[in-house]
Amino acid sequence: MKFADVRRLAFDTETTGPNPTEDRIVTAAVIARGGNLPDRAMAWLINPGIPIPAEATEVHGINDAQAATGAAPADALDDIADHLARAMAYGMPIVAFNLSFDWTILARDLERHGLTPMSARLPEGFVPGLVDPHVIDKQLDRYVQGSGMRKLKPTCERYGVELTDWHTAEADALAALLIAEAQFERYPHLNDMGPAQLFAAQRAWRAEQQAGLQEWFRTKATPEQGGDPSKVIRGEWPLLPQQQDGEL
Repeated sequence: MKFADVRRLAFDTETTGPNPTEDRIVTAAVIARGGNLPDRAMAWLINPGIPIPAEATEVHGINDAQAATGAAPADALDDIADHLARAMAYGMPIVAFNLSFDWTILARDLERHGLTPMSARLPEGFVPGLVDPHVIDKQLDRYVQGSGMRKLKPTCERYGVELTDWHTAEADALAALLIAEAQFERYPHLNDMGPAQLFAAQRAWRAEQQAGLQEWFRTKATPEQGGDPSKVIRGEWPLLPQQQDGEL
């Protein structure tokens, strides 16, 4: 069945910072489309329980005072995880741009609050239908030139996705979903890959991509570009391990 014909769900988070193993979710959204059903969106504002750095507020616009009015983390996180697990159990693909960030920060937040992990919310041996437009783009459109051109907004532009709002969880989730829809149309062989095959492919692609990036940092990048012969770029997908100093 073609991706365009199934009910599909996108997921995005805005957070206290860029480290998915240490930072916390401030807002989250899921958006469902397709399957001959109306579009549906849900969003959460969460009190992360720690101060939100000014740099993070500049990105998503949520400050400490606003976050203080949000839901208790345990309640919101359990609700988010439950929505995702039920969607996956129904066979819905879950889409997120740079999915390993959102998947990891959700996993660590669930763990932090003593909540049931995603793996335990699904049947034993279940392979989730995860779709990462960022990984797919880097694999199937390899010759994109220019620094930052793999980020969400320029990727939208390359796939003809037009949005007027950015860096809210709702907007970024929708952007990821529209990019994925365009990718499955542009690269129709993706529709022939079942969830397990696509999952394995994206895991292998991500490992290869990150290994190449690590090699560039170690051998070609200047010090101004962050070049370092000992740089470590983690390639696990979809769940990242705890980050160590100097790792990306």
